[in-house]
Amino acid sequence: MKYNKWMTYIVPSEWNQRTVTEVLKGPLLLSNRMINRLTRSRGIRLNGSMPWLNRVLKTGDRLQVAVRPRERSDQEPEPIPVDVIYEDEDWMVVNKSAGIKVHPTQPAEGGTLTNGILYHWKETHGMEGIVRPVHRLDRHTSGLLLVAKYAYAHQLMDRELREKRIRRIYWAVACGRMGEVGTTGTIDAPIAKEPNHPLRRRVDRGGDHAVTHYRVLDRSKKATLLQLELDTGRTHQIRVHLAHLGHPLAGDKLYGGSTAYIRRQALHAQQLHFTHPLKGEKMIFTSPLPQDLTDLLEKLGLYTAGDGK
Repeated sequence: MKYNKWMTYIVPSEWNQRTVTEVLKGPLLLSNRMINRLTRSRGIRLNGSMPWLNRVLKTGDRLQVAVRPRERSDQEPEPIPVDVIYEDEDWMVVNKSAGIKVHPTQPAEGGTLTNGILYHWKETHGMEGIVRPVHRLDRHTSGLLLVAKYAYAHQLMDRELREKRIRRIYWAVACGRMGEVGTTGTIDAPIAKEPNHPLRRRVDRGGDHAVTHYRVLDRSKKATLLQLELDTGRTHQIRVHLAHLGHPLAGDKLYGGSTAYIRRQALHAQQLHFTHPLKGEKMIFTSPLPQDLTDLLEKLGLYTAGDGK
């Protein structure tokens, strides 16, 4: 996968008979200023040729824009293993291990997923760039993370996220026995910073809007296996919401979870669903539970199919 400044958009049926300008401003979200810059630099192509901006498009037309600049990160590449689930010229999905930070939080800090991705790009594709995660995963949360390779690619996916067209599904083990197997519910509770703690968040009516949906997959005397889906992406959202219900995540010492069976929060980003903004293809990715969580389920007598205990 060599460097290519051109990003390609295949015109879908819903944009048939619309002009180049309408598509550039519509699904591609380009500003008038950027369109003018691309026009001056001959950075717009339609089926391989430079088009008039009032040209009417047809379904299947290939519209290209030169929006991939050459960039270099301030972070250094490091040979840290990265489990790449999917990758194209604009985005990648990685399966993050628990215990590794996504980004450095201190100057010159290394050992993060970002350092490993930069190394992967350099060794596999001979390219540099800036790592731009589309959503968040805490250091001790495992599972699927969507990463954009360029600012413009991040902008497109950030719109999908804000308009709730990216589904993020998690599996978690909560302390205590919650509801019946199959029970569903929604936690709609705003989240704010804890005033006297540098890391903790809490439910607070003056906080940011936060919504989490859950379903009970199984339960035992000591714990409950949950599937959760986020409508919003606040810091520590699942951790705060479950603690608010009185059922903190197993292993989540910060929010009162028991560390008797696991030393990190029992939270795994298990599924990621979205439609590729440029190809129009539905993308679904699944990550199996890591070994420490499967061991935890066994210790607590929980099973992913549920057995009505």
